[in-house]
Amino acid sequence: MNSRERDYITIEDEKGIEKQYAVEALFNMRDRNYALLQSNEDEEALLMRVEDDDGEQYLVGLNDSEERESILDAYQIAVEATPADKEFR
Repeated sequence: MNSRERDYITIEDEKGIEKQYAVEALFNMRDRNYALLQSNEDEEALLMRVEDDDGEQYLVGLNDSEERESILDAYQIAVEATPADKEFR
């Protein structure tokens, strides 16, 4: 069993429904910060941009599918180039 500790975040959708996500990864690409989140309830994964406004951070959904695919492709290449320790697999 994997005992890795994770950070969790609760996101409220446009309908007011809250859902909890595990923070799978935080990373920087193209001078922007991103968060890869995994739902605890199902297999849903979200890629969101982390914005900063006067020291306050918040998540913004990616509406541009080309941006999302480009970031996910680059992230996958980085993960494959530097695999995690066996403890985290």
